[in-house]
Amino acid sequence: MTNLIFDYDGTLHNCLKIYEPSFRKAFEWLVKNGYAEPHNYSDKEIGYWLGFNSTDMWSMFQPQLSFEVREECRAIIGREMAEQTKNGNAELFSGAIETLDTLKQNGYTLIFLSNCRQRYKNRHNETFGLDRFFDFFYCAEDFNFIPKYEIFQKISPTHDGDYIIIGDRFHDIEVATVNGIKAIGCAYGYGSAEELKNADIIVNDVSEIPSAVKMLIS
Repeated sequence: MTNLIFDYDGTLHNCLKIYEPSFRKAFEWLVKNGYAEPHNYSDKEIGYWLGFNSTDMWSMFQPQLSFEVREECRAIIGREMAEQTKNGNAELFSGAIETLDTLKQNGYTLIFLSNCRQRYKNRHNETFGLDRFFDFFYCAEDFNFIPKYEIFQKISPTHDGDYIIIGDRFHDIEVATVNGIKAIGCAYGYGSAEELKNADIIVNDVSEIPSAVKMLIS
């Protein structure tokens, strides 16, 4: 039995579409309240932070801010992303549903592992029907936002079989390198080539994932 561990944002979910306006709204609040100097961030600069859990993101992006201010920014982004999703602006990458369906039909166990919070996962499950495909869901919030490679160490004993992790950022590839499992790097996401260099296979489109899985288990 092969367990496929999927990252979500940047791997299945084209999250910049709802994260970019949410980030800008939070940064506008910082500037308006005198906590930051005005700066026009590019989409690429904003996209860098996708894949980090929100606590790590704000402590790295604006470390001089108080915990309370960072939490307010986190809350602004969370509320705005929820509103964007409610308004139908969230989208999966083209072909993601077909890929998940193919993998499910081929008998793989699909595991959701994201640096997100439960409410975020629940909202997207409701929007896209993710539980049609995923057998198990794990969010970083459930584990006090420890690194993904540590979360894997906690959950892996509960599942039989081998593992392949699929993701677009170094957090995902780190799961593989630390724990000795295979990794598929998703170059169409938000990570750099450097982040994905230790992946066993690189894919350039979500539709390439099923064939990459076959290659790794053959």
